[in-house]
Amino acid sequence: MPTTRRAEVTWTGDLAKGSGVVTAASSQLFKEAPVSWAARTETSGGKTSPEELLAAAHASCFAMALSHGLGQAGKPPAKLQVSAVVTFAQKPEGGWGVSDSALEVVGTVPGLDQAGFQKAAEGAKDGCPISQALKNNVKLSVKATLA
Repeated sequence: MPTTRRAEVTWTGDLAKGSGVVTAASSQLFKEAPVSWAARTETSGGKTSPEELLAAAHASCFAMALSHGLGQAGKPPAKLQVSAVVTFAQKPEGGWGVSDSALEVVGTVPGLDQAGFQKAAEGAKDGCPISQALKNNVKLSVKATLA
């Protein structure tokens, strides 16, 4: 059965000097988190950006996919620590865009060697729904290390 999630943004002003607030309307987990163009292209200054939210989505999706894959293989993880670094850069042809999402995972997986962990991480990177949404548009990578 399909599910939907909703986020809402209120923006005031032009792109360069304006700002907005983003709310997780479905979960209400965060309300009115400040967002701005400067937070995307300079320093965050206590504000978030679409790319930070995308990094959070990709890291959590990947962690779920990797946990599932390891469990299906009979090697459930004791712990996975995942980070995602999303790069927002100027495109050679002009404009801006998301160019990369680099995943990194450190895992505690009893009974699994490094090669097996890297292989499982590659599979999760390729198979998680957020990766699928980004595929063929954003360079995806994963570095997996056993703790």
